[in-house]
Amino acid sequence: MELTLLGTGAPTGLPRPDCPCAACAVARGGDARAATALLVDGALLLDLTPGAALAAARAGHTLAGVRQVLLTHPHAGPAVELPAGLPTAGRVPDGRRLTLISGHRVLAVPLDSPGTGYEVTSPEGERLLYLPPGGAPAGPAEVRPYDMVVADVAGRPDALARLRAAGGIGPATDVIAVHIDHDVPPGPELERRLAALGARAVPDGTTLVVGEYHAVPDLPRRTLVLGGARSGKSVEAERRLAGFPQVVYVATGGTRDGDAEWAARVGLHRERRPSSWRTEETCELAPLLDESGPPLLIDCLALWLTDAMDRVGAWDDEKWAAGGERALRDRTAELVAAVRGTSRTLVAVSNEVGSGVVPATSSGRRFRDELGRLNALFAAECEQVLLVVAGQALTLRG
Repeated sequence: MELTLLGTGAPTGLPRPDCPCAACAVARGGDARAATALLVDGALLLDLTPGAALAAARAGHTLAGVRQVLLTHPHAGPAVELPAGLPTAGRVPDGRRLTLISGHRVLAVPLDSPGTGYEVTSPEGERLLYLPPGGAPAGPAEVRPYDMVVADVAGRPDALARLRAAGGIGPATDVIAVHIDHDVPPGPELERRLAALGARAVPDGTTLVVGEYHAVPDLPRRTLVLGGARSGKSVEAERRLAGFPQVVYVATGGTRDGDAEWAARVGLHRERRPSSWRTEETCELAPLLDESGPPLLIDCLALWLTDAMDRVGAWDDEKWAAGGERALRDRTAELVAAVRGTSRTLVAVSNEVGSGVVPATSSGRRFRDELGRLNALFAAECEQVLLVVAGQALTLRG
């Protein structure tokens, strides 16, 4: 089954008309995208957009053989003119199956938002799933993996999580991002975010063969995300696992009775996390890393270190000299060994404090130094290390 992406952008395209944002300002040349429309084997057109016939011609195709035009979502703005010779465009009721004269079979997939997804099976048996902008399957039953999924990956990463949980996305599924808008800067940043979700983007006019082998982005199993206060490091860490189901969020900060500011911070983190994630409040990280199970997100190592230093009395100079330092080294070594041996996907967050003001107290300097050592040891066991500055993620490794 041959799939030509006549457009890969949001319904208004990228750049958006008259939008002054930075992402739109740099979305030029190969990063510019028309509204998403898919041509399947020259016989099926999924979504009708302005200039579809011209886009097909630029890609070396024609719409003359199209026998069915299906829409996936309500189209705002003026009506799109139907090119001469094309059948009337329409949407199929959820759950209905169509068999085209070309031999393709189409199933209308219900969504959790206005619109319809389409599962397309070729005469040879290759399977494609196409979802509209902002759409995710409405509680899909278990299905066997699709050969290709074309969806709003940047806008609805949880759709990938649902499909992975249901078996619709497997290790060999080629996930293509479309409906790309200005929420993510184009170019390397878009590619990096998509790769973290196991997806990729292609330019407008690209023709893909559904079911043909294509290397799926290699996801790092262990990632450390560093950053200063309010740098966006936790958001970056959460984003990396947004497309995966049943994530275990490990909160090392615990609760602080009577601290309204801390409660507000914890509340903001909880609101951002998908409802399918499970939270564990603990600093006993080694046992979790030793177990098999779904991905872990540890937030954060600085609070884990605070707890570890509390346990060994590291804040007191005498206790530190009398065995506290050795005890902390042992606890850190246990954690690092668990990271090295874990079979789970792991994303951990930590503070980068070495570039700030030197603390005025010996205990403060000790914490800064020990966190720097912990970060370095932890990073050495990770396939990918990121530094987040002003919301921008810089890749240090991987």
